[in-house]
Amino acid sequence: MGPLWFSPPVYVKTNRPGIRHGVSHVEGAAEELMAWDTKGPRWTKAVQSCVDAFEGRVSPQEVRQAIEAAAKEANVSLQPIGWSFRCS
Repeated sequence: MGPLWFSPPVYVKTNRPGIRHGVSHVEGAAEELMAWDTKGPRWTKAVQSCVDAFEGRVSPQEVRQAIEAAAKEANVSLQPIGWSFRCS
């Protein structure tokens, strides 16, 4: 079985300054999650989502949502390059 892709990617910090990682499939999400130091409740849910996706119980898009939430919880979430925000 090949990677289970999702879009858009979830961008996360790496341990290399100035380098970001765009996670775009379930296998990559699982690998990224295993490398994190912070492992809270959303991390646990994201890991389980990866397992469930490999077994066909959830969609890759559900994994994307879970890893995005876990990245925010672990403070490793990054915005995609080119995004801008307006303050009002």
